[in-house]
Amino acid sequence: MRIITFNANGIRSAQRKDFFSWLPEQNADFICIQETKAQAEQLKNDVFWPKDYHCYYHSAEKKGYSGVALYCQKKPDEVIEGIGWDDIDSEGRFLEAQFGNLSIISLYLPSGSSGDTRQAIKFKFLDRFMPYLQELAQNGRDYFICGDWNIAHKEIDLKNWRGNMKNSGFLPEERAWLDQLFDQKHWIDAFREINKEPEQYTWWSYRGQARAKNVGWRIDYQVISPHLKNITKSASVFKGIRFSDHAPLIMDYDYPL
Repeated sequence: MRIITFNANGIRSAQRKDFFSWLPEQNADFICIQETKAQAEQLKNDVFWPKDYHCYYHSAEKKGYSGVALYCQKKPDEVIEGIGWDDIDSEGRFLEAQFGNLSIISLYLPSGSSGDTRQAIKFKFLDRFMPYLQELAQNGRDYFICGDWNIAHKEIDLKNWRGNMKNSGFLPEERAWLDQLFDQKHWIDAFREINKEPEQYTWWSYRGQARAKNVGWRIDYQVISPHLKNITKSASVFKGIRFSDHAPLIMDYDYPL
């Protein structure tokens, strides 16, 4: 089973950079996209509905903002738009497709980088999300939660960690939240399960030739249920074409569909 997760930073922008020409060659079973920045009426072009996939969008109420999408080769039994929290669902941050006992989720976790107000919203989301994930872990389903989590977990996960310890995305409280998720609740950071190497980033600032110098952050994840240990087979970050300030994270699993 192959899953790609990708923050497009505007799906129409990514389309102009040939994302939809590249995508069919990857033979992914599921594609999770974040930050579509588009309403359904702005995506009438067939290119946004790849012919080999069942395509679903959950847009923010605010135009040009946030939004998530899911493309599935197999038709889902059910698609769930939103997590059930009005403040989050109005921003289009959660989309789940269910197939038997399997759930694929495209997640765009709030960013706090624009200031204290948004950071408070991010912390409020994290406070609610941990109990929600605990409920998921206990219901017996197989979860793959893929997307932009907007937190770099450890020092290895960003280049300039010393200079970012007081910045959103690498705050001690955010990192401790991921410690709890992975170390205490035993959800699996699938990428790190098989790749322990440094300088493995998925996002780079547009400033200062950050991408060319690989001065980046690893903030895009595929997080899988605690009981799905050792099914991760390969992981790669595709940097060959610059579709966005993020790069697609491609992962293969020993998981029968």
